[in-house]
Amino acid sequence: MAINLVKGDKIKLEKDNGTKLTNICVGLNWGAIQKKGFLGIKSTETVDLDASVAVFADNNNLLETIYFGNLKSRDGSIKHSGDDRTGDEGGKDELDNEVITIDLSKVSSGATKIVVMLNSFKGQDFATIPYATMRIYEGTSKKVDSVFANYNISSDPKFSGFVALVLGKIYKHNGEWKVEAIGEPTRDKNLKDTITTVTQKFL
Repeated sequence: MAINLVKGDKIKLEKDNGTKLTNICVGLNWGAIQKKGFLGIKSTETVDLDASVAVFADNNNLLETIYFGNLKSRDGSIKHSGDDRTGDEGGKDELDNEVITIDLSKVSSGATKIVVMLNSFKGQDFATIPYATMRIYEGTSKKVDSVFANYNISSDPKFSGFVALVLGKIYKHNGEWKVEAIGEPTRDKNLKDTITTVTQKFL
């Protein structure tokens, strides 16, 4: 049974039988904005979020960023499925909009932290986006074999004005890979600034 994470949780990337996860997919899913207009007529506003991961060394130096403009890490251990510019237009469909696959056995030895972020390309803030979810599973970018953990974030008035979200961190501790649910919004307008915030607050 998949683990349902809440903000602040830290868990090992390990199954109940002790098997460590090495090949994982980080699936990101989000909803389009449902609006009610004149005479109660409903409409849908697409949401273009950009999923990315920033890879850091133990000394917190940024090693690499994988996102829609750089779909593969230099060592080939991290791959991005590509840009989704709409979100779930027909309501929550349980399918990932963007997927980042990670082979932890091939990640460069100097890399110890992998931070997962979402940035709103069109500046739509997270108070209006109905949900954003992250799940960690075994499989491929197109096929889910077994879900290990889910982390769901619903829209919240306190997110008003925030256009970036730091979802979580995959990190190595005492030789073991773990994951931390962060779920913190930031006001950063672009990925570069979000990474600066991550470096200052979330490593």
